[in-house]
Amino acid sequence: MNKIKPLVFCIFLSFILNACNGKIPGADARKVSYDPKERVKKNLEEGKGFRLDSAFGNNSKGGNFQFASSNELWRASLDTIDFIPIATANYSGGILITDWYSSDENSKESIKISIRFLTNEVRSDALDIKVFYKKCETLINCSILEKDGNLRAELTKEILKKAAIYKKQNKDKNFKPYTNTSTRGDNANDTKSK
Repeated sequence: MNKIKPLVFCIFLSFILNACNGKIPGADARKVSYDPKERVKKNLEEGKGFRLDSAFGNNSKGGNFQFASSNELWRASLDTIDFIPIATANYSGGILITDWYSSDENSKESIKISIRFLTNEVRSDALDIKVFYKKCETLINCSILEKDGNLRAELTKEILKKAAIYKKQNKDKNFKPYTNTSTRGDNANDTKSK
């Protein structure tokens, strides 16, 4: 029975190690410093982590809530299509659908835009934009077509451009210089030498 436990442990360990495939996300040696203090500094400056002084030392009442306003693609999409009334906006479902919109010049033609968010990352394949055109001869006789044209490309370009600006502003806002205030290691060495 005692021989089975190490065997089971070794099998379990081999499954765990094989599941990793040898890849640790973000551990590219060309991009990550070997010095742990430099890695901590970089991560904290980029807002990837937390500081105990801000978690426990904050005397403000209430919480720090971030909702859809923290998603750059969502904000950029809302800003880009703000001239059209929105019929459906579901942040958790990742979809924006506008109402039918027509200019005063041509009231027999109208457009409807649907934006699906495929990822939160700001990249060219993060959005699935569909533009529908409705052309009515009379109130009853209407035809609706989805067109993959110039408007779709322009919307994608404008949303991605604004999202990149928002992402940079957010990164600059979250940047906090890291200062190592821990002197515990230095004091321990001083006491040993005395």
